[in-house]
Amino acid sequence: MTKSNISSWEKIGNIGVITISNGKENYLIEPEFVNLSDFRKWTNDPELKGLIIRGLGRNFSAGASYNDLIDLAKDANLFTQKIKAGKQILDFIEDLDIPVIAAINGVCFGGGLEIALACHIRIATEKALFAFPETILGLIPGLGGIFRINQLLEKNNIYELILNADMVNALDAKEFGIVDYISESKDALDLALIKIKNLTHERSKDVINETELFCKLALNIKNHQ
Repeated sequence: MTKSNISSWEKIGNIGVITISNGKENYLIEPEFVNLSDFRKWTNDPELKGLIIRGLGRNFSAGASYNDLIDLAKDANLFTQKIKAGKQILDFIEDLDIPVIAAINGVCFGGGLEIALACHIRIATEKALFAFPETILGLIPGLGGIFRINQLLEKNNIYELILNADMVNALDAKEFGIVDYISESKDALDLALIKIKNLTHERSKDVINETELFCKLALNIKNHQ
């Protein structure tokens, strides 16, 4: 297992697992929850066929804490740089040519939800909770979350989630389109491993890459219709 910022990396067969680890809530101290150069190196493995992102323990990530946000915002230039760096990481996740699954336990708030939205598939436990609490602080999701959620949700649900900062449970999140599957297990990683192995088992890397490219092109066409 190797570490980068507040995240660790391990491989289970041909599947990579990134684990966010920072206390019970897995707070994001800054938008760069993983160093991008480390991330590129990890995913540059020719044998890697899939990736799972999860939080250690009971929660995926509660996003940034209020105090960390205030401290970071004291330097406007640094804040802008950090947001830009965080967005680059999420864009990198979204553009990976292997399937990426977010395995979501417990709370998935703010920046944590933005990480999950950058993944191709989201699997949550029955007790998972979702929210964008930034608007309470006079902020908006800054890592591309608004654009990504706009691709998934109807407009009235977007208002509820972002402008009202409503908390959404797993069942409602699935109905809205935020979540693709709900796990009966207490740990979403269990179902995520099953799903990603089903997607990649006995399929060559070339087939996986071409399928990912086709899905992205199809989604891009749909979004521009």
